[in-house]
Amino acid sequence: MAPRHNTGAGAEAELPDHAGHYRLDAHLGSGGMGVVHLARSTSGMQLAVKVVHAQFAKDPEFRGRFRQEVAAARRVSGAFTAPVVDADPEAERPWMATLFIPGPTLSEQVKRNGPMEPAQLRRLMAGLAEALRDIHRVGVVHRDLKPSNVLLADDGPKLIDFGISRPKDSELRTETGKLIGTPPFMAPEQFRRPREVGPAADIFALGSVMVHAATGRGPFDSDSPYVVAYQVVHDEPDLTGVPANLAPLVLRCLAKEPDDRPTPDELMRELRSVAASYDTQAFIPA
Repeated sequence: MAPRHNTGAGAEAELPDHAGHYRLDAHLGSGGMGVVHLARSTSGMQLAVKVVHAQFAKDPEFRGRFRQEVAAARRVSGAFTAPVVDADPEAERPWMATLFIPGPTLSEQVKRNGPMEPAQLRRLMAGLAEALRDIHRVGVVHRDLKPSNVLLADDGPKLIDFGISRPKDSELRTETGKLIGTPPFMAPEQFRRPREVGPAADIFALGSVMVHAATGRGPFDSDSPYVVAYQVVHDEPDLTGVPANLAPLVLRCLAKEPDDRPTPDELMRELRSVAASYDTQAFIPA
């Protein structure tokens, strides 16, 4: 994700110069909850600092969601996630600082360079499976694994953004009629039984992400989110273009029933030949 330095113009002018004692510098990106900036700690460590949008900072429900994101991110650690360095969900403009991960998102990479090669795909799948293992191990479901939430670092993929994650045993709280997730990467149960979403939904999303990385499109493809939702629930995925040695595993990830999908540990066992040896030159295309 390439930094763009702040100009002080437009919507970014509303942002403070600092989050806590961190000076906000380059703009890294924006999302539904806030804006992410590049910053440095007093020791010189580069950080990615998410600051909540001004219009949401006074909304108690929204603050609760951000507080939940911080709590989930703090519980997760591992080689394929970005660790939380500091946060203040109670600030006037709530913020969270994670270690800055240099590298493009998977979405940017595929758009710029096209589909990944088979060896790169196997390494990507192994890294994301390990990230999900670490996330699920502490009782968290991500619920929004998608190409724009995967950073491609030199040492492998990093799964970021816990904005709609939640503990596995927590009650789902959302507004009537609103889905939580990104339709092309949502599991059938996220449409049919949103209160029963568990770790297997992340495995379904992993399968969809792998199809995107292999082909540049999803396994369920339409311009209409309503059509995509129908396809996810009722249709078989289109795996055209997915390497033959990965297609059966991806298909298992995309099973309609959660119990039919592999666990992260099962995925890692099947991908062990590449999970233990990351060739960074082969991981990210030139």
